[in-house]
Amino acid sequence: MLNFAIRTAINAVGLWLAAFLVGGIHLATDDSKFASKFTTVILVALLFGVVNAIVKPIAKLLSFPFIVLTLGLFTFIVNAFMLQLTEWIADPLGLSFAIDDFFWDAVIGALIITIVAMVLSFVLPDDDE
Repeated sequence: MLNFAIRTAINAVGLWLAAFLVGGIHLATDDSKFASKFTTVILVALLFGVVNAIVKPIAKLLSFPFIVLTLGLFTFIVNAFMLQLTEWIADPLGLSFAIDDFFWDAVIGALIITIVAMVLSFVLPDDDE
């Protein structure tokens, strides 16, 4: 359970940083209080984690030839699709999360989230040991 909470926090930091750095990603931009914005970021991070856990293995399996052909670079497109899918699901749930342009905004956002997750995973302790 602690590992799940740590992964959710890592996703939240990555999503927040991607929204801060990429102008086309809008996360918790409504005019609400800090607690509401914080809750939105955590809920979007939870949704992103669920999408990654359920849909991403299927997407990677189906895109395996492209991943091999591009020597793994197509994984960034799969990650961007997971981010876009999170946005599509967040909208009906009433979460303030939007991506303007799939290719540039979502791919750069997915790259930022991947880098943040990688760095924070190295820094934070792992429960498996």
